Amino acid sequence: MKRNRIQFPHTGTERLDQDEVHFFLHEEGGPRRIRFHDYDVIYQHPGLYEQIFYDRLKCESPAKVASILKSAVERSGGHASPLRVLDLGAGNGIMGEELRRAGVSRLVGADLIPEAHAAYLRDRPGVYDDYLVCDFANIDEDTRTELKSWSLDCLTTVAALGFGDIPPRAFINAFNLIQPGGWIAFNIKDTFLDQRESTEFSRTVRELVFTDYLEIHHLERYRHRLSIDGEPIYYYAIAGKKTADVPIDLFVGADGS
Repeated sequence: MKRNRIQFPHTGTERLDQDEVHFFLHEEGGPRRIRFHDYDVIYQHPGLYEQIFYDRLKCESPAKVASILKSAVERSGGHASPLRVLDLGAGNGIMGEELRRAGVSRLVGADLIPEAHAAYLRDRPGVYDDYLVCDFANIDEDTRTELKSWSLDCLTTVAALGFGDIPPRAFINAFNLIQPGGWIAFNIKDTFLDQRESTEFSRTVRELVFTDYLEIHHLERYRHRLSIDGEPIYYYAIAGKKTADVPIDLFVGADGS
């Protein structure tokens, strides 16, 4: 596969929020500035996502979350193979690939943008048993019925929570599609569990982690990836069992986010 020519900016003393960080893609017409969260653009270039986040920035999150899910299930006396997993924010299938390696046999991918689905079909076709392009913040009844027909008992989402990619309403809607007693595995930036964080998503996650809707079986702080300056970015990997549906209005703000 042809390697993309990419360049990270010199940040100096500038400290950008994680969702503001960008890079330059050198094309025939000159360098193009692309934000790390411009996934619709990144996915259109074969190998670019992996080159940035895995080759250059050493992202470990899909393997970590799949690993803690597998170990948590096995410590509870179960096995990964029977799980029916919804992978929310599936992108081009990297997490799905890790879940297959962990032994999961039934796997549904979902993402908001059609570019992610197209990249999945190009890069990892066949990893998912089904792949839906839909907005989980405004999920329609036909899609909800289709997903319920899978009898989903596990939700995973990796590196997509807390920066506007998957808003609280979308995450809670996906959470509520999982059967009670099913498994939930995801990761979040370590500061989101800090009471000083005041974003809607950080409050939602803290409520889930510290209330009775999710029974935590594994919580681990680890290095998610490097920053463009080579500094470690830390996340929490969380795996637990769902105990009950979450009332959608309990955590989601009045703005519907």
